Amino acid sequence: MVNRLANATSPYLLQHAENPVDWWEWGPEAFAEAKRRDVPVLLSVGYAACHWCHVMAHESFEDPDIAALMNAGFVNIKVDREERPDIDATYMAATTALTGRGGWPMTVFLDHERRAFYAGTYFPPASRPGMPGLPDVLQAVAGAWRDKREQVASQAAAIAEHLAQTMPDERPVSEATSEAAMRRLAELFDPQWGGFGRAPKFPQPMVHEFLLRHHARTGDGSALAMVENTLTAMAAGGMYDQVGGGFCRYSVDSRWLIPHFEKMLCDNALLLRVYLHWWRESGSPLARSVVEQTAEFLLRELRTPEGAFAASLDADSEGSEGAYYVWTPEQIRAAGGDPAMLGVTDAGTFEHGMSVIVRPQGEWPRDQLRELRAQRPRPARDDKVVLAWNAWAVQSLAEAGALLDRPEWIDAAVTCRDLLWRIHVDDQVYRVSRDGVRGGALGVLEDYAALALAEFTLAGVVGGDGARGCELVDELVRRFVEPQRDTVAEDLPGGTVDMSDNATPSGWSLAAEAVLTAAAWRGEPNDAALQMLSRAAELADHPHFWGHGLSVLEAALDGPVEVAVAEPALHRLALASTRPGAVVALAGPLLEGRPPGVVYVCRGFVCDAPTSDPEVLAGQLRVRESSPLP
Repeated sequence: MVNRLANATSPYLLQHAENPVDWWEWGPEAFAEAKRRDVPVLLSVGYAACHWCHVMAHESFEDPDIAALMNAGFVNIKVDREERPDIDATYMAATTALTGRGGWPMTVFLDHERRAFYAGTYFPPASRPGMPGLPDVLQAVAGAWRDKREQVASQAAAIAEHLAQTMPDERPVSEATSEAAMRRLAELFDPQWGGFGRAPKFPQPMVHEFLLRHHARTGDGSALAMVENTLTAMAAGGMYDQVGGGFCRYSVDSRWLIPHFEKMLCDNALLLRVYLHWWRESGSPLARSVVEQTAEFLLRELRTPEGAFAASLDADSEGSEGAYYVWTPEQIRAAGGDPAMLGVTDAGTFEHGMSVIVRPQGEWPRDQLRELRAQRPRPARDDKVVLAWNAWAVQSLAEAGALLDRPEWIDAAVTCRDLLWRIHVDDQVYRVSRDGVRGGALGVLEDYAALALAEFTLAGVVGGDGARGCELVDELVRRFVEPQRDTVAEDLPGGTVDMSDNATPSGWSLAAEAVLTAAAWRGEPNDAALQMLSRAAELADHPHFWGHGLSVLEAALDGPVEVAVAEPALHRLALASTRPGAVVALAGPLLEGRPPGVVYVCRGFVCDAPTSDPEVLAGQLRVRESSPLP
């Protein structure tokens, strides 16, 4: 047995380096070995902060007898879904097609042409009612491969054909698209606890960004009411870490009370920004508090020594999910707090008599509880640097730093941006690094688009001509948009671009935003971005899966709006604009040949009268009278 994961970049793969399983990393060598031995491939996909991934690892991959079955009958490949989102997306589509559901850990059996023919998610170490055990699955799949090869090949071909669908037909996007999405979201909305649908509930920052933009453009009060209801409830429950700041992955209940405890950079970067935009719109003290605490969480808990941000914190510590975050009444009293005020009960709201803290009304010993919690064993940290996620953190910290007058956040954003360019970009864009050394996985569409958007955001905050962002947009159009794909990898079976937004924006909708923003910098029409959105317009029928695409549509319907700031005293006011997709520039093409001392608000380089009057500018930018900014 030879486990080949010891030199992996991914901490998730390194967690499995001591397994008795003969693991391979994804690559042609593994498939050549499967062909040489005439055995199928067992592909296991997960990520470091995944609770059930840990459970399956402990139950099965560390078990010598189960490992022996795996080694005898299969070539076993382990993949970190965050390092190779293209592999994850390809085989998650296959898993969903085969089983009707997906999730992690994901277990997929492949033939020598990398085609899936059987799949599942978590398999226990022994069969249970309604759930086959992994040993039984292994024996059944190995037997089918040996004795029913034609049926296996037929199944693999059918799944591959199902997945290799053509791109959807174009459906023009318009004001009607936005209004139809609003009606559907209103149907899905939970008026009691906020959010959309029933438990488990995931935060949907992209949907709320759309609602904020729609409200800003149309004045639709129902859009803002859904945002305020949901973001208030999320910040009050246990899914938000009341002691240390930052959000957990999702809530297992409809009230946002009990979380799944992993904390992801991608979630927190996106949520920080939508809470910031809610504060910009309303001046909500709660929104500002969440922004400040989440930004401090990112800098305190996830920042790497090099100045980027780690991918996640584990859900587990001390071998138990949530152990770092839950409390007993006695522990609360020891810190001088009132358990009832914090939702901590004698019976417990979580497991084993433990409770998750909820937001109290009134004073409470937050600092003392944080000091006590710091003495506990900490959850493990996945310290790989994911390019797109770090780019979102750059955008959020830069914008929050500018609006809340926190220059240290802006400095952190600039440092991170510079590191991304230094380590992740040369003649190619690379998705991940660790300890300042990049891994071999190439960037996907979301990486190119997110880095371009981070460039544009920083150009509006600290200056710059936007040239690097525009160059990245040109490159992503050439590599991904024109050939209509979201990966440059050549080691995957063919498939179509996944245009839906899920826990994070799709590469396609991010690219549409980047194309639209570059058009604003260059003074070009928004036609290319609208055409990209039209390819995914059928998703407007399911707006909770197209929040970012709808946000981009709002920006396109409103302009986008170019704000060329030639008067430094009005810079912060320009950043306070609630106009969807407002592009702020301190230098570059938007200001060429324009006299100083004023601000120009333009749409396609057709400008309102330049002004140095804050009240006039506030009207042009729809900065509300209730805005917390001057």
